Amino acid sequence: MAVSGFEGFEKRLELHFSGDDPIRVSNLGLRLLEFESVDDVLHAVQCTVVSAVGNRYFDAYVLSESSLFVYPTKIIIKTCGTTQLLKSIRPLLYYANLMGFYLSDCKYTRGSFIFPQSQPFPHTSFEDEVFYIENCLPSRLSHRKASFMPSKKSSSQSHAWHVFTASDDHHHHGHPLSSMDSLSPASSSYTVEVCMTELDRTTAQKFFRRPGDRKSGDAAGREMTENTGIRGINPNAFICDFAFDPCGYSMNGMHGEKYSTVHVTPEEGYSYASFECVGSLAHDRDDFVEVLKKVVQVFRPGNMSVAISCALTAGDDVWTRVINGLEPLGLKCRSCAVDDFPAAGTILFQTFTSRRK
Repeated sequence: MAVSGFEGFEKRLELHFSGDDPIRVSNLGLRLLEFESVDDVLHAVQCTVVSAVGNRYFDAYVLSESSLFVYPTKIIIKTCGTTQLLKSIRPLLYYANLMGFYLSDCKYTRGSFIFPQSQPFPHTSFEDEVFYIENCLPSRLSHRKASFMPSKKSSSQSHAWHVFTASDDHHHHGHPLSSMDSLSPASSSYTVEVCMTELDRTTAQKFFRRPGDRKSGDAAGREMTENTGIRGINPNAFICDFAFDPCGYSMNGMHGEKYSTVHVTPEEGYSYASFECVGSLAHDRDDFVEVLKKVVQVFRPGNMSVAISCALTAGDDVWTRVINGLEPLGLKCRSCAVDDFPAAGTILFQTFTSRRK
């Protein structure tokens, strides 16, 4: 086996929970999970917390390998490298059940690994991942779907999108949660997941620590946030950032009940950056296109994919708005795919390459 570099592409897991105690659900809910329990979950995944912040809506953790977000009834965890993300499911369900919560939705997404041969089980293939997830889930989550986007006939294999969703009958027919806590088609919320490779070399160099730099990871992270333009992507967000040694960067942004997150692996030959955010089509319908443009201007990637999870309304042309926003920046749309998932709404997936290639 050839020696591999660091795997930047993240695996992302989103779990939604319901509870019979409305007071517990509407207040802190899963945020009452003790840190020892969080640490136990992360130990199974093989990563640790390096920084953490919270506001009135949720808690955000920067991990040694990406991010964790905990809302009262929702948990999002994304990890990179050779972490075993799916091994978090069983302990998360165990601790949630002890608190009186039960799983109502599960969503797993990831891109195509740069070094797939280096991934440990259960991330050895998408089929293995789906098999593993299905064996972890309670049987009542009967609405299940696995999808590979675009189809395997596409030439854009480096930026394919793997999706698995599952939901129970109750949630499948929709029940009210807060806008950021809902995956139901009735919700106007969206999630944008961006994966970028072949970063601009000058930009990538800004994510290396200077030799002999004695700054803390937090201080170096703040410097990178300012020097790279990341601060300007969402200037209203409170940012918790961290710079790794000798290179690499992570940040979580908090803006009310919305989160955003950036992760960068800058090494030459396998450079990678990701950006993710949530929002509401009802309140900031066009904001995500402006945000995507800022992300492209920061990283200037050679390859890029954009996955948007939302509840589409008739005649909505989200994919056209993304193309119209990015093509003037020198990116050419190479593929578009769309698929519908039970209780998770619609996922639009587009791939782009730089015209400089």
